[in-house]
Amino acid sequence: MNDETDFSIARCVGQIEAQYADFARQAGARRPQMAETCGAVDELVTLAAVDSTNILARKLMASGGLSVIDAQGGPRLIAICADVQSAGHGRLGRKWGDKAGGASLLVTFCTALPERLVSNSHYSGWFTIIAGLAALDALHGALAECGAKPLDRAGDLELKWPNDIFYEGHKLGGILSEMVSLPQRTGRFNIAGGMEENGDETREPAVGLMFGIGINLDIARENLPTPISTSLQLLYGPLPDSARMRDMVAARLAVSLKRRLATFVADPQTELPKLLGETRSRCWTLGRQVEARFTDGSTLTGKALSLNADASLTIRDGSGACHVVKTGDVGVLA
Repeated sequence: MNDETDFSIARCVGQIEAQYADFARQAGARRPQMAETCGAVDELVTLAAVDSTNILARKLMASGGLSVIDAQGGPRLIAICADVQSAGHGRLGRKWGDKAGGASLLVTFCTALPERLVSNSHYSGWFTIIAGLAALDALHGALAECGAKPLDRAGDLELKWPNDIFYEGHKLGGILSEMVSLPQRTGRFNIAGGMEENGDETREPAVGLMFGIGINLDIARENLPTPISTSLQLLYGPLPDSARMRDMVAARLAVSLKRRLATFVADPQTELPKLLGETRSRCWTLGRQVEARFTDGSTLTGKALSLNADASLTIRDGSGACHVVKTGDVGVLA
């Protein structure tokens, strides 16, 4: 990365630190210390406080302040992590609550993907699910290293379609993926082995993709934001202190996300059936009565029948009619 870009990031982070200094002080927030995560990503940006790591990620990627494509034309993985956020949110604008000191993992992973895949409706729905599977990988890996076991019942971590991490009907975390247009001068991939007649590398259009991920690690039961929310320390033990657990989970998430995205991008037709089978086996939603809520305010109630090849969900309503849901928030009914 050149000095001009380094300065741009440093200047932006410095402005944010000044803007949110009072908020950070009141919350008792400090810059996360994440040595393990730093070694797992191409670049790590940490802040004590920010409005939203997703808002910052979008600003930096769109301006070219974060280079998500390296000098050879390959993707980079960058993590932006904050101790607290003032305006973190999930799908449909829901507020994400958090507390300082590593009580929550608040991170946005930024990378680049070929535009031909992200714009393809057959593949585009899978990227959020890939991030969800990477989060499960990370949590299981960190828990195994700690020797942590379920505290009450022998449940397991699963995905609630399309973007939540669940444990026995309770929400542990959520994922919000968003596409970002990259500056024209930087937004192109090198096609491996491809050369133009003049000897220049052949490039293809790329888009930025960011995955905002929030996971409750050490939130007291009385501070949970909703009745169905939960936190890792309520489910598993023993665990290290929350700041250490944050670093462990984030580092493993980065490794798994990078591997899963690279594998899928390299050969999506071969990987899709494997991905479909894995997700079906780890999906809390399937077979349950659900209510889908859409951005226009409408709802659909019925049984979640199947996860489809394009990552959509088929729901059968009370009359027996089947509906394919591609976007929306799907809650599991009691």
